[in-house]
Amino acid sequence: MKNNQFARLTVDHKTVVNELKAIHFYDDQSIGVTSPTEVYQLLLRKAFLTTKEEGSFTNKLKNYLATPSLDLKDYCASKKPVTTEIFYLVALQLLEFLVTEDFAIDHPVEAMHQMQLPTVETKGNWHKDQLLDAWYLLLTTHTKNGQTFLDRLTNQGYFIPFYDLPAREKPLFFNGKAQAVFDPAKLVREVVYVESSVDSDCDGQLDLLKVEILRPSDTEHGLSVPALFTASPYNQGINHEAGSRAMHDVNVPLQAKKANRLTYQDIAYRKEKHSLPAPRPVAGETRHAAETFSRERSYTLNDYFLVRGFAAVYAAGIGTLDSDGVQTCGDPQQTEATKNVIEWLNGKRRAFTNRTDNIAISAWWCNGWVAMTGRSYLGTLATAAATTGVEGLKTIISEAAISSWYDYYREGGLVIAPGGFPGEDADVLAIETQSRMKAPADYILRVKDFFTKQMDQMARGMDRESGNYTPFWDARNYRKSINKIKCDVLMIHGLNDWNVKPGQVEALWQGLRSVPVSKKIILHQGQHIYINAFRSIDYTDMINLWISHELYGVQNGAKEVLPDVIVQDNLIPETWTAYSDWSNPHSDKTVFHLSPGTLTEGCGSNSIQSFKDDLPIDDFKRYTEHIDQWENELISNQKQALHANRLIFKSAPFEKAQIVNGKVAIHVKTASSQPFGMLSFQLIDFGEEKRLNPSPTPIQRMELGCNWREDTLREFTLAKFPTPFKMITKGHLNLQNRENPWKVNELMPNQFYTFEIKLQPTFHKLAAGHQLGLIIYATDFAMTVRGNQAVRYSIDLSDCHLDVPFQ
Repeated sequence: MKNNQFARLTVDHKTVVNELKAIHFYDDQSIGVTSPTEVYQLLLRKAFLTTKEEGSFTNKLKNYLATPSLDLKDYCASKKPVTTEIFYLVALQLLEFLVTEDFAIDHPVEAMHQMQLPTVETKGNWHKDQLLDAWYLLLTTHTKNGQTFLDRLTNQGYFIPFYDLPAREKPLFFNGKAQAVFDPAKLVREVVYVESSVDSDCDGQLDLLKVEILRPSDTEHGLSVPALFTASPYNQGINHEAGSRAMHDVNVPLQAKKANRLTYQDIAYRKEKHSLPAPRPVAGETRHAAETFSRERSYTLNDYFLVRGFAAVYAAGIGTLDSDGVQTCGDPQQTEATKNVIEWLNGKRRAFTNRTDNIAISAWWCNGWVAMTGRSYLGTLATAAATTGVEGLKTIISEAAISSWYDYYREGGLVIAPGGFPGEDADVLAIETQSRMKAPADYILRVKDFFTKQMDQMARGMDRESGNYTPFWDARNYRKSINKIKCDVLMIHGLNDWNVKPGQVEALWQGLRSVPVSKKIILHQGQHIYINAFRSIDYTDMINLWISHELYGVQNGAKEVLPDVIVQDNLIPETWTAYSDWSNPHSDKTVFHLSPGTLTEGCGSNSIQSFKDDLPIDDFKRYTEHIDQWENELISNQKQALHANRLIFKSAPFEKAQIVNGKVAIHVKTASSQPFGMLSFQLIDFGEEKRLNPSPTPIQRMELGCNWREDTLREFTLAKFPTPFKMITKGHLNLQNRENPWKVNELMPNQFYTFEIKLQPTFHKLAAGHQLGLIIYATDFAMTVRGNQAVRYSIDLSDCHLDVPFQ
């Protein structure tokens, strides 16, 4: 195991003493003791929470080794001095590592170093100050099972006596992070209805938005807390059956498009000017909600912080169950409605206790500071809200977030499915999340006809027939407003996420370079997942450090301590590395030219190579039903059905490891036998290697507080067997959109055209001895339309090259 902690603070001895006092590990009894051994025993006594009597405590000590030949009970009784070896042999056991299985009994300090666990080391016997420093460090160190030692004690009930502290003494921070001193059994659960500034269903009333709130009971006694707001259109349920019926057929031909001379100004979204309904009259005011709920569709990251002095706020938004309006899939109305909830939390907007009585209620319990959290659509709405510059939003923690909806459902003039969802489109997602359908009287009698018309309008606007960038997509491009972002931004994304592809976060990262806010990014080797329950990285601690600073103003140096870029290694398990940047557009490129079957840094070839796109019907059907077979056989060197449907080029084996950092660009000269065509590209890592499994391995359940909720601890592990290759990244282009996604060029059959395409950005380490590969093909069975058309493509290798940004 390797421990990667980025959020642990190094503090001076004075801070150690003060903070140990604050959490009662160093109390009056310990202060009066001078013997390090006796102080050590008192610290241990507080750490064995399940023992109520001294006899039980003594018996527990018998289970721990202090030296290879002495248990901890006999060591304490012997009054022998504390040494580095003794302290860390015990520490490893307290951190749940197993003797012989995880470390050698004779070399505990060496084991600490190997697992990247921090130590305080000195020759000879320790004095009291060294002991306290080491104990403080131990409390902040991760156990074998993914949380700090202090969090492990928290889950056993260490902070239960702190629940009754006066509200003025909360929250409590240790090592710069909020601690679980709030009673989860006394959380206040309430529902309010925020009055938005949109009328998305055009019923003549501003849409009311159902908001579910969980907050500490201490807020009833004078404590103001910040809010973690998760905007989730899935929060009130989804219409899976209706969404499935709405899925589009992808086994359709690619069509020739009529050429145009459109510029961006021709298709730029222009907000329609129309008057909004007047706000509702206020019939009265109250501090108490009239509605509650038993269990929300929670986000485990929020669960962790609920007992640490933060409120959790959930809103599904327009068009969802118990709210007004209709779903619009990322348009400015949905952004505005999301922003409106933040405005209410910040005291700039009103809400009501229900949808009819007009009794206003404020977020009087909130200190006005908000962080948005969530993955996928949830992180997308956080990004959207940030681009409004809304006051009170201090930071977003956006995981696997969309920054432009065109790049989610389209690419380079092509209809592109998000990975794993062939046939989904913006209208399908709107239908799935229009959870007002779950209230039949509300939906059928009040909004069904309007929503049906809205879906017809959406189908026309998203223009599935052409795949072009249109005003519909421009309205859903948040990158245009990146310069309006005022909050700090923490981004998390999977380098193997082919649902929300890495280009979404890379474009946001690039756009933020010139924006005067703090920005951090964490890149992991996962697909479309969250990483807040990973064993090898202190993700939850990093978020704690970040939001303790952002939302409580704790001067913990979070912006300086946390690296700007953290990347999970794709070759070595449990390895995370800090870097200064990712995908620097000015980085040097290594140019590879193309010869038949070869990528070379020397001269290329003057030859022309061709491949076809159609397949025998049996093979075509097999691939549509088994995309995994298509993915494997496309890359495989073995002769199979696709051998004539793609071109493969490989570099010479690399003498030393190389890192591809950023976007690989491909300059291509090509011709199609038809007046239409598309090309797809994959960058491949060729080489026998045991690679990380595509999905993390569950380890065990992990508590998020004492008698509170749980999550599943996970970790990426190596596959049992080596594989000969791995797809690094990919890209697609409609040859008629070779200039940009809105301008359509004519494509004359068998005439060569040149263009450049940039693949999805990556950060990938190629091991020594591996080869870099490029595959050129047309139909991508996982993402593009699949017409099985008789199209032949020719590649003029004399004018083709690959630009690779090696680290």
